[in-house]
Amino acid sequence: MFVVAYIGLIYPIIPSVLFVVIGFLIYGLFFNFTELTWLFWIIQGFFIVLLFGADYLANLLGVKKYGGSKAAIWGSTIGLLVGPVIIPILGIIIGPFIGAVVAELLFQKKEFKSALYAGFGSLIGFISGVFAKGLIQTLMIAYFLFHVLK
Repeated sequence: MFVVAYIGLIYPIIPSVLFVVIGFLIYGLFFNFTELTWLFWIIQGFFIVLLFGADYLANLLGVKKYGGSKAAIWGSTIGLLVGPVIIPILGIIIGPFIGAVVAELLFQKKEFKSALYAGFGSLIGFISGVFAKGLIQTLMIAYFLFHVLK
């Protein structure tokens, strides 16, 4: 489950955090839940909130830093979900970029150059989000391993 969660970092159709939690639950079902105390679950819940926040903030800051609007953020998010479906491998990178650019052009009536900057910002935000989520997932799994291997 943890490996699938890491794949979900770059392929957002896979809900990474869900697979991490399923990994915890599978451990509990096949072994026992005694190591997974209430404090463990509270801290993991904090990590989950942090993970969602990091994902949202990375996209928001990336787009905003390069002059994008809320429309670019929405376009980037839609592109992130649709891109991999339309273009299986490159769609993960091209989708958010095109989504942000198209949203800026259509809804904000920005110049093409400004829209490209917003698209670039969405790409930077996505990559930053992948690294932040990867770090948080690694902390979640390390904390889990600390509890079960002690």
